[in-house]
Amino acid sequence: MISLIDKKKCVGCHACVQRCPKSCIRMKEDEEGFLYPETAVSLCIDCHLCERVCPVLSPKEEGRQPEVYAMKNRDEEVRSRSSSGGIFSLVAAEILTEGGVVFGARLNDRWEVVHDYTEQLQGLPPFLGSKYVQSKIGNSYRQAEQFLKAGRCVLFSGTPCQIAGLLGYLGEEKGHLITLDVICHGVPSPRIWDSYLRELLGKKLAVGEEALVKEVSFRNKEQGWKNYNFVIQGTAENSVGIKKWISEPWKENSFMRGFLGDLYLRPSCYACPVKSFRSGSDLTLGDFWGIEEVLPEWDDDRGISAVFVHSEKGKEVIQRIKDKCEGVESRYEYVVRRNPSLEKSVTEPRNRQYFFTHWKEKPLIPFIEEMVKPVSQGKWKRLIRKLVRLLKSGKRYE
Repeated sequence: MISLIDKKKCVGCHACVQRCPKSCIRMKEDEEGFLYPETAVSLCIDCHLCERVCPVLSPKEEGRQPEVYAMKNRDEEVRSRSSSGGIFSLVAAEILTEGGVVFGARLNDRWEVVHDYTEQLQGLPPFLGSKYVQSKIGNSYRQAEQFLKAGRCVLFSGTPCQIAGLLGYLGEEKGHLITLDVICHGVPSPRIWDSYLRELLGKKLAVGEEALVKEVSFRNKEQGWKNYNFVIQGTAENSVGIKKWISEPWKENSFMRGFLGDLYLRPSCYACPVKSFRSGSDLTLGDFWGIEEVLPEWDDDRGISAVFVHSEKGKEVIQRIKDKCEGVESRYEYVVRRNPSLEKSVTEPRNRQYFFTHWKEKPLIPFIEEMVKPVSQGKWKRLIRKLVRLLKSGKRYE
């Protein structure tokens, strides 16, 4: 039986809920806005299936060193709409054109991040682009299982912990499944995201008009891939056309600063159990930060994907899309240098508990700024101290 004592021991993957044969586990939201399993003890039959599918209680070994590629979509329009090099859209489109099903995260009509699926190419765009909020998995694992039992090919994309949860849920019966995860920094609280959005949009509307959000982009690349903007586009009930309500560089946007400052991530993100490719995925995608250092001729500031191939299934998919993209083999150390989240969990900020204790008492956006500013200053102080020590020792700083 799942019995949660330490919240850092639950990634919120929903595998236990979906595997329970008696439906005696439900996910309940805590005061921080994260979902955790709650078991109706009187209905539990002690089958222990929930424990066997849990990626924390049944962890996998560290993955083997993968094949690594720098890749970009040849279609510049698609690449411009993607967070990095537009490779996910090629992989997903390949599966869909062969009659398969694609699962991924999208924003619903309440601008919550949820997991869903599409069987049609025209249904793919909502799944593109990064969403920096923990998605609600719902019953996606069961749906994927049903498609697999029907002989369909399924591409399931998500965070590493979600992929680990899916594979634990399915066990040995994976059928025509291809799994794809992302380089994950951590997942912010859905409740903080909802509160941020409500507070932000309330300030942007004229009196008497109803907000009509049309698009939210966490990684808009109109100003470039490296200096992307957080953008919200929409209109009001009585106006014509879609307008850009918010367009802020990521360094200036409060929600992104709180996210990248690790302020409101899920507790398990500070002790992630699936780093170093322990998810068991076939493919991992992320940004190839630092491409200008290893392949300067590729540095057009439009986005380059780092692609990690872990299995024969993953290799086969990449081979199938090679005519629609450009790619070159690279090295793992080039990518991990600028993507430490591949191996290391972020450090929990000292003021995180204070933030979640008091955030409802104050306007959220100024409070986020108040909380992340000391963190930023602290990082600079640590860097300066490190430089001073290195200078005193006579060593080079590299």
